[in-house]
Amino acid sequence: MTERAPLSRKLSAIAESATLKVDAKAKALQAAGRPVISYAAGEPDFATPQYIVDAAAEALRDPANFRYTPAVGLPVLREAIAAKTLRDSGLEVDPSQVIVTNGGKQSVYQAFQAVVNPGDEVLLPAPYWTTYPEAIALADGIPIEVFAGADQDYKVTVEQLEAARTERTTALVFVSPSNPTGAVYTAEETRAIGEWAVEHGIWIISDEIYQNLVYEGVRATSIVEAVPDAAGQTILVNGVAKTYAMTGWRVGWMVGPKDAIKVAANLQSHLSSNVNNIAQRAALAALTGPQVEVEDMRQAFDRRRKLIVAELSKIDGVAVPNPLGAFYAYPDVRGLLGREWHGVTPTTSLELADLILEKAEVAVVPGEAFGPSGYLRLSYALGDDALLEGVQRMQRLFS
Repeated sequence: MTERAPLSRKLSAIAESATLKVDAKAKALQAAGRPVISYAAGEPDFATPQYIVDAAAEALRDPANFRYTPAVGLPVLREAIAAKTLRDSGLEVDPSQVIVTNGGKQSVYQAFQAVVNPGDEVLLPAPYWTTYPEAIALADGIPIEVFAGADQDYKVTVEQLEAARTERTTALVFVSPSNPTGAVYTAEETRAIGEWAVEHGIWIISDEIYQNLVYEGVRATSIVEAVPDAAGQTILVNGVAKTYAMTGWRVGWMVGPKDAIKVAANLQSHLSSNVNNIAQRAALAALTGPQVEVEDMRQAFDRRRKLIVAELSKIDGVAVPNPLGAFYAYPDVRGLLGREWHGVTPTTSLELADLILEKAEVAVVPGEAFGPSGYLRLSYALGDDALLEGVQRMQRLFS
């Protein structure tokens, strides 16, 4: 009997999402009766605003939504996304430059597929969202990590990028506000990076999914607003998941130059076709409806941000740069490593996260999921009481 042919080498090399893995483990322990508090998932704990749900319910009564629609998205939603892009990113685009995708994750995947060829290098500032290197690899690209630590507020410089650039550098990932760190680049920092990319003809994949979740009067300046000349070599990826508490609705989008959007649209026509029409109608309501509840959620995140930073900072050996966007704290915990805690001496943040889960019943994501060891990511998109209780458990563990 002939031996079966092997599985895809490319897919076999792809790792499971570390954040989803930790979240699934936490939920399994909770289901088993353990009082685990999880900071793992990047998911708002709020319900989707009712006016958005009502729009989806209304869409269910229209039989037109039960049929195929354009693979790139409903025209009316693409128009609304173009208007949002002008409003928040300072870039005027035609709706034909917009593709509606199944969540922001599909936009990220398709963006790399559109601009990366086999062997191309993609500069990836670290700490980075765990999906980026895998999506680059799926496009046969090579992720080149450029690390910025807590001493730089987790923001890379032009000098670091230039040192990593080679003749094979094709693209740069730019994320502000950042997942996992919450860092927000200033307008001047953004402009410097954008001008550098334009000078060298480098594509920019700019993830703006958290652009409306900023604090302390900060504004997340889009790289295409800071450097208008960058628009011809930039793909913006975004979605409704984080701002509108719509993670499960799976609606994202990509905006870019017409040639890049054309090849990505061809891919989507074969990959998934149109996004669920009911979810698209809900996303339309989100973008065009009242934004009062969005602001209420942002203020709640801001309150939690201040709380988690203050409480984590009370732990000796933990340094917490002040996150100005998204809903994550990314403490530097190298001061806890190499020390004995309740009979265990962790030497990596992976071992430290295991210790915290086992001894304190708190789930956090180790820095290894986002780049170098020595850090933890904690999402503060959970209830105030649970947020405080979880950090206090960690305080007691490391006292």
